[in-house]
Amino acid sequence: MSNLAILGGGPARTGSLRPYRAIGPPEVQAVTRVAESGQLSGFYGSIGPQFLGGPVVRQFERAWQERFGVRHAVSVNSATSGLCAAMGAIGVSPGDEVIVPAYTMSATVVAPLIYGGIPVFTDIDRETFTLDLTAVEAAITPRTRAISVVNLFGQPARLRTLRELADRRKIMLIEDNAHGPLAAEYGRYAGTIGHIGIFSLNYHKHIHTGEGGICVTDDDALAERLQLIRNHAESVVEASGVTELTNMVGFNYRLSELSAAVGIEQLREAETHVARREHVGRRLTEGVAGLDGLHPPCAREGCRHVYYVWALRVDPDRLGATRAQFSRALAAEGFPHFCGYVAPLYRLPLFRKRIAIGRDGFPFNLSEVRYNDGLCPVTEVLHERELIGFEACAYELDDADIDQLVAAIRKVHAARDQLRKLN
Repeated sequence: MSNLAILGGGPARTGSLRPYRAIGPPEVQAVTRVAESGQLSGFYGSIGPQFLGGPVVRQFERAWQERFGVRHAVSVNSATSGLCAAMGAIGVSPGDEVIVPAYTMSATVVAPLIYGGIPVFTDIDRETFTLDLTAVEAAITPRTRAISVVNLFGQPARLRTLRELADRRKIMLIEDNAHGPLAAEYGRYAGTIGHIGIFSLNYHKHIHTGEGGICVTDDDALAERLQLIRNHAESVVEASGVTELTNMVGFNYRLSELSAAVGIEQLREAETHVARREHVGRRLTEGVAGLDGLHPPCAREGCRHVYYVWALRVDPDRLGATRAQFSRALAAEGFPHFCGYVAPLYRLPLFRKRIAIGRDGFPFNLSEVRYNDGLCPVTEVLHERELIGFEACAYELDDADIDQLVAAIRKVHAARDQLRKLN
């Protein structure tokens, strides 16, 4: 085996990986048609036919409903907006608790704060990176309003069990499915098992509209509340006959006709886009299977994992080297990656200092919940010592590219005794 590149040898692969380009002639033509129509948005913030948007937005929502087998799809201008709208729709109020994972994009845990909700962080499972069921059940209190679960990296959480738990405890289950379009658990799509599911259409997701999102639900009342919050609820509740005014303060979370036109074309090719990432994830996992001290991801039994991120877990004790040493050597071999994902979110200044909305510590001044290190030990270990991530969604990879990436990992692993020479 040749020397590691970081120690003077030649790298396993050279050159940059090609970025994945999801936008093609169909999207360009669809946008052109909308631009030529002169109607770039169809929304009015008043009651009437256009309260629900223009014809392309409504066509996109219908297509999403059909593709995912849901009763309602409500488009929004981002998944962040969708998460906030979901918290409003389920009636989160000051002092209510919402169970959240500590390992996710910050929007998941900030959304409850908009309505005065208190995020309660619970730990994740070391193998799947999704909410630990035992930790969730232990975190439920009389103040719990909802569980917000994330299908992180494209792996479905234990959604069926979480929904059963939520229904039994009379709380709501919100799915952040930004990473998991077409992921599935026991034949049901991730994002459709909770009371509300939120999908992201951000530009680096499996399918995208540049920016955008979709909320789905089978509940008529929740769908109406999502639509109201999306579009200036306070102005239309009386004319709509809505009498439950909790959180009927509206925003402008509306999707444009241009974005919806792109979304329709992306949705038609969703299986193609997702299957490419799935192929990358499976090939990488097969390529490094059995290497001592390395734990590649795989789909949980009965699930479809769609590999938004291929997340490799390093066991430093068995590997005989630290993650930092392994990472430096891997980068020198031409394997692009990141260490950790995000720091446990309870370390963000707003949680540390308990300052979020206004000057006086609202909503934390309504709660005794504290955000200290050690709160989610599995999350902390994964972030600090174990997780290495490869952005499967970012690159256009053929099998030769994947083989080179596998070769880079195997080369570093085979020469891992040399890693101890690195500082």
